[in-house]
Amino acid sequence: DEAGSDEPFYLPLRDGRVFALPRARLLPILHAVYELLSTRDVGKSGKMRLTAFDAGIIAGLETAIGAEAWSGGELLRRHARLLGANGGIPPAVLPPGFTADLRAYQAQGVDWLQFLREAGLAGILADEMGLGKTVQALAHILIEREAGRLTSPALIIAPTSLVVNWQREAERFAPALRVLVLHGPARADLFPRIPEHDLVITSYPLLARDHAVLHAQRWHMVVLDEAQIIKNPNALTSRMMRGLQAEHRICLTGTPLENNLGELWSLFSFLAPELLGDRKSFQKRWRTPIEKQGDNERQALLARFVRPFLLRRTKALVAAELPPKTEIVEQITMDAEQRDLYEAIRLAMHSKVREAIAEKGLARSHIVILEALLRLRQTCCDPRLLKMPAEQTKGAASAKLDRLAEMVPELVADGRRILIFSQFTSMLTLIEGMLRHAKLPWVKLTGDTRDRQAPITQFQTGTVPVFLISLKAGGVGLNLTAADTVIHYDPWWNPAVEDQATDRAHRIGQHNPVFVHRLVVADSVEEKMEALKLRKRQLAEGLFDNAAGDSIAFSEADIEDLFA
Repeated sequence: DEAGSDEPFYLPLRDGRVFALPRARLLPILHAVYELLSTRDVGKSGKMRLTAFDAGIIAGLETAIGAEAWSGGELLRRHARLLGANGGIPPAVLPPGFTADLRAYQAQGVDWLQFLREAGLAGILADEMGLGKTVQALAHILIEREAGRLTSPALIIAPTSLVVNWQREAERFAPALRVLVLHGPARADLFPRIPEHDLVITSYPLLARDHAVLHAQRWHMVVLDEAQIIKNPNALTSRMMRGLQAEHRICLTGTPLENNLGELWSLFSFLAPELLGDRKSFQKRWRTPIEKQGDNERQALLARFVRPFLLRRTKALVAAELPPKTEIVEQITMDAEQRDLYEAIRLAMHSKVREAIAEKGLARSHIVILEALLRLRQTCCDPRLLKMPAEQTKGAASAKLDRLAEMVPELVADGRRILIFSQFTSMLTLIEGMLRHAKLPWVKLTGDTRDRQAPITQFQTGTVPVFLISLKAGGVGLNLTAADTVIHYDPWWNPAVEDQATDRAHRIGQHNPVFVHRLVVADSVEEKMEALKLRKRQLAEGLFDNAAGDSIAFSEADIEDLFA
């Protein structure tokens, strides 16, 4: 009980006397011990084994009790003090062969990575998109090589679309590294040459095919880029990752948590399985209290527990090094015909969702709910996406596409360079028709694009002013600093995904102010999704900010509200 902390607490001594100790002296000790006990199972012996991953809590205990009260575990306590100290981690020395000029926060990131390696720890470099995680990782790897510690190769696993980017960045910033790219049908011929190289780059899809070779190799370190790809612990790729032999493990991701805390557990099950325990105990200790019961204390405790192993810098922290970003939500009003169609579909879908939940429960009704939400979102975007008979959608135009047709020519006339994102590739096709009618040139990137570099080059060199991008194919891994305007045609309820897409333009290297337009249909499911997005953002921010407030549980009432 925090109340009355100035009052004495009476401790019985062995000789029968009673010792009065101020509660304020005991509370920090009890808090630290409680945190430690609540995150670990104590065996039958009544003893608990501490590891380097308990360093954050050990630092809290030392602060509460005083370093002089301890004996043993000097190395662990030293690491704990460094992790807990602001700026206490010693600076790394960049080798002469590293050609990038690191910004101050990037140099600190390299210091942190080097410290983790020295302490035998793993971690997540979770800087927001566009702040240079790739260059920090390359500096870290080159330091290892120049120090003679890279006695076996480092392995980079990245999305297929980023393999070439890693190769080019390594050639540019760390040309001394001997780089081997495992990609394409002839890659098996390169397997015997793996030990000859400093850095091996491959992709997530190829891990399943090449796992026998990659698992047999001992790696100095494994770095997962866009590590949120392994957020599903049951996926084959996630399971394969855990079998890699590595002395040092790092995850790079701007979105360590997108939907739920299970994704964080999946990352740490690769990095350090001992940190968060097994999946069942993590569910009991953390997910259920935080996600379902809205326990803010447990959320703050989890944040403190993982913070030493998760480094995140936001653009707000480095605002002086980035141009301003202005976000504009444009409310679009449907005309009568489109509104009537929307209401007809809403009523039908609402009834279908209610029946599914009543029959099977919320957890087993996801497919029905997603289908219903999809149809409502398609109606908001353009009724033609519904693929219904023409007579059923007759007269129902797209208010949102009409607004886009007004915006884009005006923006282009003002000299703007525009990225337009949509979840739906079929919507991008309809937007192409609008651009063709307006006689505006454009390029497009979707999952079907064979030569990704061609449209990127055309846009970056100023050949075309408009770039249409599907969110799935182009939401990560692109550097499009030629753009100064981003339009999200259809909002998605995961703010992290939208932020990643925006960061294709608002990133290091951008010199112009960036304007972000979100087109949201008023009085629709799109508008209601904004509240859900806020709650998802709170869940993610709770990892980094102890002041994160409200409960983030999603309930049957939330689903009901979306269709009401």
